[in-house]
Amino acid sequence: MTQSLAGLRPVLLTVDDDPSISRAVARDLRRRYGEHHRIVRAESGEQALEALRELTLRGDQVAVLLADYRMPGMTGIEFLEQAMDLFPAARRVLLTAYADTGAAIDAINVVDLDHYLLKPWDPPEEKLYPVVDALLDAWRTADHAPVTETRVVGHRWSARSHEVRDFLARNQIAYRWCLAEEPEGKRLLDAAGTDGLRLPVVVAPGGETLIEPSDAELAERVGLSTVPSADFYDVVVIGGGPAGLGAAVYAASEGLRTVLVERTATGGQAGQSSRIENYLGFPDGVSGSQLTDRARRQATRFGAEVLTTRHAIGLEASGSARSVRFADGSQLHAHAVILATGVTYRQLRAPGVEDLTSRGVFYGSALTEAASCAGEDVYIVGGANSAGQAAVHFARQARSVTLLVRGPSLEASMSHYLIQQLAALPNVAVRPCTEVVAAHGTEHLDKLELRHIPSGATDTIDASWLFVFIGASPHTDWLDGVVARDDTGFVLSGPDLMVDGKRPPGWALDRDPYHLETSLPGVFVAGDARADSMKRVASAVGDGAMAVALVHRYLEKP
Repeated sequence: MTQSLAGLRPVLLTVDDDPSISRAVARDLRRRYGEHHRIVRAESGEQALEALRELTLRGDQVAVLLADYRMPGMTGIEFLEQAMDLFPAARRVLLTAYADTGAAIDAINVVDLDHYLLKPWDPPEEKLYPVVDALLDAWRTADHAPVTETRVVGHRWSARSHEVRDFLARNQIAYRWCLAEEPEGKRLLDAAGTDGLRLPVVVAPGGETLIEPSDAELAERVGLSTVPSADFYDVVVIGGGPAGLGAAVYAASEGLRTVLVERTATGGQAGQSSRIENYLGFPDGVSGSQLTDRARRQATRFGAEVLTTRHAIGLEASGSARSVRFADGSQLHAHAVILATGVTYRQLRAPGVEDLTSRGVFYGSALTEAASCAGEDVYIVGGANSAGQAAVHFARQARSVTLLVRGPSLEASMSHYLIQQLAALPNVAVRPCTEVVAAHGTEHLDKLELRHIPSGATDTIDASWLFVFIGASPHTDWLDGVVARDDTGFVLSGPDLMVDGKRPPGWALDRDPYHLETSLPGVFVAGDARADSMKRVASAVGDGAMAVALVHRYLEKP
């Protein structure tokens, strides 16, 4: 029987290559925290990583990591960066000398550092314990992953197996992937009493088995919130990308009763980005998942509710209230609504692509598949920043990465810094003036047929991995006839609604629409779904903040 979570003592791990300092840190930690925590000591980064791997296998929890900055072979920053993959919820502390405070500050951006301590830390009662106390409090209240992993059993090239894994990964739920034909997979299927004909099978942390679960069933079993605590709010935010998260943070921090509803996972397209390098305040870049996690935690800390697997299908005015209807028949009501539904990657319209989607052809960076591309040849369709960021990410493990670009170069669509990064990577190539005209394969992608656009010449190449980034379409079909949209489906707002100085048809208020207000008063739009928006993370967050300011104005005087 699996040991209960309550019976496990969380680990505090410290690593320092100086044995005397290593012993001193462990001694001080053990003196204060030894009764309720396990203190693990290591004297090199590799030794500490090996200890973390063993803790992972045993299902232990790690609450705090303390690493010395200057260690031979592996610096403290490098150790913490790798440790994040094993225990992403653990709080991270860097031990530095006074001369290394610059490096510690840099680490705040590289590894999302929680704190840095100057050596010596005597007396610990003043300099060490208050820091660790605060970090443990934060760790206990955070939504860190449960110790006993969720396990997913499925087939390698099953579309639904990929969707389940992607759902868990994007919601930052730890899971272990087991192939149905391998011994561990067979053991789990036998234990679940299923013949394996219906896959995937998900074994939840408590041991409950789910066969071909829906996203809503998954969310409920792994502890994600799906049911609102009330029927009426000050503001409902629809969509959990940067715009929606920004709106939720600002609305909740200003005292508005706020609920954010998301169909799949918070973060949107930005949440799937391997590295965002042009976002203010992160000179070394930040992964989309890290930025999303911090924003979600920030929103909930201020009191916002965050609900997943909520698919909005209708919006209407109910007197002074605004009502949102969901696919399950439920409704939420609020004084105001912020539409932050974002966009999705456009489908690649070429023969064979649709049949091979999630079986070698993926839209976006497909977080769950990146590790499987090690030593493989990867092809990426697209020439904008999202494609460039994915190419940099895959180049770390793939044998080769080839960007397939319709235009003559990357200059017209990609940021200069990304073009420079790609040019410096020896295993990245760009094929300009090229399009995919067909995909071939039975169980999974085997070959791609490419065409050189100017000449019309085609060639067929061996390919098992294709990732598509070819522009975006807004998630606004459900708003047809409710709010005004442009010809491509993006939501019109503010001055864009005015034609020859006249207010939009049906507008009953004795004022012009506010800047981000749609043609339905009290409903605002933010982020990529807004017509003529900048399509950048920073501008989306700014839209979310501005929308909240306008909600306040609307609530004061509709």
